[in-house]
Amino acid sequence: MYILILGLLAVIAYSIYEYFSHHSYRKKIPLLIHVNGTRGKSSVTRLIAAGLREGGKRTIAKTTGSAPRIILENGSEIPIQRPRGPNIREQIKICKFVAKRSSEVLVLECMAVMPEYQWVTEHKIVRSDIGVITNIRLDHLDVMGPGIKNVTYSICNTIPEKALSYTSENFFFPYMKKIADKKQTKLYLSDPEVVSDEVLDEFSYIEHKDNISLALDVCKACGVERDVALEGMKKARPDIGATTLFHIHDNERDVYFAHSFAANDPESTEFVIKSVKELHPDIEFCGFILNTRADRMFRSKQLIKMLENTDFDGLYLIGRETATVYSYTLNHKLPMSRIHNFGWVTGEQFMKKLDSVRAKNILLIGIGNIGGNGGIIVDYFKEKSEIGES
Repeated sequence: MYILILGLLAVIAYSIYEYFSHHSYRKKIPLLIHVNGTRGKSSVTRLIAAGLREGGKRTIAKTTGSAPRIILENGSEIPIQRPRGPNIREQIKICKFVAKRSSEVLVLECMAVMPEYQWVTEHKIVRSDIGVITNIRLDHLDVMGPGIKNVTYSICNTIPEKALSYTSENFFFPYMKKIADKKQTKLYLSDPEVVSDEVLDEFSYIEHKDNISLALDVCKACGVERDVALEGMKKARPDIGATTLFHIHDNERDVYFAHSFAANDPESTEFVIKSVKELHPDIEFCGFILNTRADRMFRSKQLIKMLENTDFDGLYLIGRETATVYSYTLNHKLPMSRIHNFGWVTGEQFMKKLDSVRAKNILLIGIGNIGGNGGIIVDYFKEKSEIGES
């Protein structure tokens, strides 16, 4: 009994020590920017950090997307290893790391999904100087739902107290502003129209105007002017989940593959489809590669519903749950002759199965999720591509 009591006291003592130790380190970070939202968090985190670095500010960023990374002051990256899986205590460690390096700015992507964890991360751990919310989409409804308003209020848990906050979410801005006002925080809405098509063409990957305009506004708030910040953003390394276009020759055919596995909600996916088709109007055949996973079944079903109103020539199901998703398509108004259950495939196996397509110009768009079979397909096209990533 005494051992149990002593053990409990030791845990309490350590927790108190950790709490005050963390806030001591947090005070040594002059500027902390916390990035949340449904889509584009990793991209916006990278864009902000790149713009600030170009402006001469010693900036460290941390992403938690498809491949979590610490991005150092010179732009080099350190992969984050998670032997026990993701945990919001990770944000405490990164604050300590940044404080010890005497960096000026930390740009931190939110890694919490559950509403209460999002609140704890911002108000007990991060205590950001600038809050950022990219957008609000229907996602993670199992923990943030059941509806889009629930998702909105959940994500707004990371709006800081008595600070600045920026967003590119137009539709739900009035709800967000009410929450920000209660926290005595000024919330600004970014305008994507300030980013021209010519600016988009200067990026090495397909980036969203919303993301760029949002990052530019945050950089300006930190004292870095638009032109300077934009130059840094153009040179930044894209996140592994950013939409990248690869091109290969295969059996006298030109095959373009748009890696868009990270755009796994209908709105983001529709944006990618439109963008890629505009880049290649001569495409004869447009197909989708849907990567299926047991823990992402809701997203697969969302995308199947989206395809009911989308013009396409082929849907190729890959991954571990293709049979389940194929059965689901039977209940929807999809042309079943165009649905193909490929199962778990390598890149070579996928292209072999695609031999029946006789078109000379083929566009394939990867959707769903990069984990598992999606990553294998991306690696194949990356290795075979004549263009690759610049």
